[in-house]
Amino acid sequence: MDDILKLLQNGEIDVEKAKRQIELQMRQQIPSEGIEDLGFAQLDIDRQKRTGFPEVIYGESKTAEQISAIFQKLIEHSDRVLATRVSPEKAEFVLSRIAGTAYHETARALTWTKNPLAPEYDGYIAVVCAGTSDLSVAEEAAVTAEMMGSRVERVFDVGVAGIHRLFRKLPLIREASAIVVVAGMEGALVSVIGGLVAKPVIAVPTSIGYGASLGGIAALLAMLNSCAPGVTVVNIDNGFGAGYSAAVIHKNQR
Repeated sequence: MDDILKLLQNGEIDVEKAKRQIELQMRQQIPSEGIEDLGFAQLDIDRQKRTGFPEVIYGESKTAEQISAIFQKLIEHSDRVLATRVSPEKAEFVLSRIAGTAYHETARALTWTKNPLAPEYDGYIAVVCAGTSDLSVAEEAAVTAEMMGSRVERVFDVGVAGIHRLFRKLPLIREASAIVVVAGMEGALVSVIGGLVAKPVIAVPTSIGYGASLGGIAALLAMLNSCAPGVTVVNIDNGFGAGYSAAVIHKNQR
């Protein structure tokens, strides 16, 4: 830090370059505090300060008791908490112990907010899915984006097998700040939308489909090989990752 300030004082670098170098040094520092040790989990309670959103609980392989304990500790340090991939049975346990928690069954997500949620930015994110079978992943993306302060417009069941359904919703989709497209089977919806819009498109392949879909790998490869520009692809069934990325894009468009 002293070296940077001396360079600035001597006129060898300008203010903007000094700021960039200071920010780079801060990012490279390894934090020694901001950790809550629960024994079975090391909670990163300072993540919201660094990234703008608290640590998210992945509930798939955790017990109901572990999810509840992590949830309670995060509430002490954050104004909102999100847990993904939570079964109804685990959710019931958490709901019975933590007041103000809500369960979004289709998304399989638990949420808690200190204050009522309201959109924090102008505009909105469009979450589009090909079929009703993709709703769980699409809702995970939508709930995640809403928890991060974005308004979400849902456009569901507009797959290419009945492409006229999509065209009715194109004006709404085109006005979005970012677009999440969720599709299984052959994953073609992403390429279609990608060729019709001028906004960032985040593609989510799902594991929905018959045998040769290989649990979503066919859709994943189709999306990775899309000839439509501006398409970014996340992992199979990763609605959370897509919703998070879309919300970051939306936030930074202010």
